[in-house]
Amino acid sequence: MIQTSELVGAAVAAQQPVVALESTVISHGLPFPHNLDLARSMENEVREHGAQPATIGVVGGVPTVGMSGAQIEHFAQASGVLKLSRRDIAYAVAMARDGATTVAATMALAAMAGVQVFATGGIGGVHRGAETSWDVSGDLTELARTPVLVVCAG
Repeated sequence: MIQTSELVGAAVAAQQPVVALESTVISHGLPFPHNLDLARSMENEVREHGAQPATIGVVGGVPTVGMSGAQIEHFAQASGVLKLSRRDIAYAVAMARDGATTVAATMALAAMAGVQVFATGGIGGVHRGAETSWDVSGDLTELARTPVLVVCAG
């Protein structure tokens, strides 16, 4: 059910370091071309420190761990890419849609693929006005239940 790139699959099998990266920052975080530059920089930073990057997203309905350069470029420029929390993955798969993964979705797919470390720029929380909107990020629950180490910049 999950497509894992050859490089990520080989690194996981050999118990070499792999670092998961989310795709929401690519599709929803920054405008083009800054989003593409950031995605490439994040992957390069991981490689320079001796690990294999694994950018995660749902590509055409397929959960993908280790997106290709062309897939990342598509996510950076495409409109209509869904923003997926864990609860939304099944919808994107069923509808054969592209979906950029948030922290919660990235953690869930990383764990399923055997990736144990995830680096992100920020974790969602309880949003202002939550007492009436119930706008609470799925990231908090995922952090409690998914065995993936999360390194967060903010």
